Amino acid sequence: MTESDDFDSSDGGGASAVHAVRGAVAFLTRIPVPGRSEADFGAFRRSPWTMPVVGALVGAVAGAGFLLPFPWPTVAAIYLLAIYLSTGVTHADGLADLGDAIAAHDPERRREALRDAGVGVGGALALVVTLFVLALGAVGLASPPSMRPLDAARIVLAAEVGAKLGMALLVALGTAAHEGLGSQLVDVSDARALIPAALLASPVVLGPSFQVATGLPLGVHIPALAALLAGPAVAVVLLVRTRSWLGGVSGDVIGAANELGRALALHAGVIAWAIA
Repeated sequence: MTESDDFDSSDGGGASAVHAVRGAVAFLTRIPVPGRSEADFGAFRRSPWTMPVVGALVGAVAGAGFLLPFPWPTVAAIYLLAIYLSTGVTHADGLADLGDAIAAHDPERRREALRDAGVGVGGALALVVTLFVLALGAVGLASPPSMRPLDAARIVLAAEVGAKLGMALLVALGTAAHEGLGSQLVDVSDARALIPAALLASPVVLGPSFQVATGLPLGVHIPALAALLAGPAVAVVLLVRTRSWLGGVSGDVIGAANELGRALALHAGVIAWAIA
């Protein structure tokens, strides 16, 4: 999610839910949206609640691979392909830019790193480590013989929704580091925008209960809950740290939250499964 991307901030005459969802799908994924318009992005940028909705779409697609009767290395590979074929590399680009920025030694150089189109050592390391962590998380979901495929798919779904909820959290609670793509999202939302996003994200942990011996409430899938909460937890850390690193939230930070949140969420789900 580079700072050089140019999006018209016009609301296009309306902020309907249909326009907002269309804009979110077009902005957050590579899924074709026929006839998309400036009104779609205008509605989306004021509607952070659409982010977990798109997360559910991507998570359902990526999680479906775990239901296939294939060897676990193949299932893990299908998951990675599904994620990046459906979402592209825009958010990963934001992660790379943030990695380069963190490697710099003062706020001004960090902001320059965000504007630099190249990828330095910090960015490359951030990408490689995050992809490795994500792949290991997918292997952890696919390989345990005791984990039912449907449970693995639910964790993937919750992880993707949680990653997008983390993005919504940054948009709703953050302050823009500078004028750019991030400010187009952050400047038109406040903390109240997080409420519908959280409400729309919560159903992914409900349904047939994950039976545990701890007396936890029935109807809550505990590993899915752990995966869902990981994304917002990552976002909170970035929200706090980027105030000193960059002076606030940028488009790159929002994209990085998605990639980091997803990778750590898979491990949170696997750990919760193992403990329960």
